[in-house]
Amino acid sequence: MMFLITYSFTFAVYEVATGVQTDVKNASIAIVDGDHSQLSRRLADALLPPYFNTPVTIDRSGIDQAMDRGTYTFVIDVPPGFERDILAGRTPGVQVNVDATAMTQAGNGSSYISEIVSREIARFLIEAGVEASLPVDAVVRTWFNPNLDPVWFNAVMQIIDNLTILSVILVGAAVIREREHGTIEHLLVMPVGPSEIAFAKVWANGLVVLSATMLSLVLMVRGVLGVPVHTAGLMFFSGAALYIFAITSLGILLATIVRSMPQFGLLAMPAFVVMNMLSGAITPVENMPEALQVIMQVSPTLHFVAFAQAVLYRGADFQTVWPQFLGMALTGGAFMALALARFRAMLATQG
Repeated sequence: MMFLITYSFTFAVYEVATGVQTDVKNASIAIVDGDHSQLSRRLADALLPPYFNTPVTIDRSGIDQAMDRGTYTFVIDVPPGFERDILAGRTPGVQVNVDATAMTQAGNGSSYISEIVSREIARFLIEAGVEASLPVDAVVRTWFNPNLDPVWFNAVMQIIDNLTILSVILVGAAVIREREHGTIEHLLVMPVGPSEIAFAKVWANGLVVLSATMLSLVLMVRGVLGVPVHTAGLMFFSGAALYIFAITSLGILLATIVRSMPQFGLLAMPAFVVMNMLSGAITPVENMPEALQVIMQVSPTLHFVAFAQAVLYRGADFQTVWPQFLGMALTGGAFMALALARFRAMLATQG
């Protein structure tokens, strides 16, 4: 178990942070230059590493064969007379052929290429003295992750995923193993109540996971991966402790519903998948239907992901994240109340 915890907060975090790429990197690209003009050459020169490999010039007749073989993910077709039509105020089209079998690269890469083509055409028109057709100059400022490095995002989200699943599994297994091995009868003869037994499970397992989380943030995320997260002293520690209380309470609740570890696994894994996918760690919460956003307020993971992103990435203070503290406290209290009711009923049947 200690090996699993160590692996989850070290090598697993590093592998996911560095291995899962959501942006375009070293994409293979070709260009059909039917214009052979200054503008068409500028478009080819603007496709730079690390997003794209050096563009390969091919003939228009070879597009279909290259795409069928998967030689290139993108093929840009610049038509003849492209520069002349641009300067004349016409709107010629640039065809971008995309191999969508590489889905993430295809979607993001198409956006990159569209932006690059628009930017280079705008610069070309400005240099040619055609400023009148460009009334707006958009300036984009990227905060908190200037280079849009996916490692910064993936590392912290992977820690949250591991924290969630380990907290649920450890405390749930601690309760179920007591029942399977018959040692729960030993607890019944001790001068402790159901609430004390439940809180002991939460405290013992939660402290291990919380310690591993903080060490992973300092040593792995900040040290090895070089992500400049803001732990904000006791701020993140307190929020993580509150979240672990909430999620371990859910683990006890699930453990009181089933009677064996296989059953617990079948119940816990779908619960984890739903909480993870709808927490904002994979896609923004704002993208979900409004009804689902309201329903997911009962998930402590939703509140913790928002809290962690605000504190670790943006250095938020308590005045900013107190709604997330309140959400985790309310959901944790509700789960613990239900877990204690179920736990007392389970002990009563054992007695």
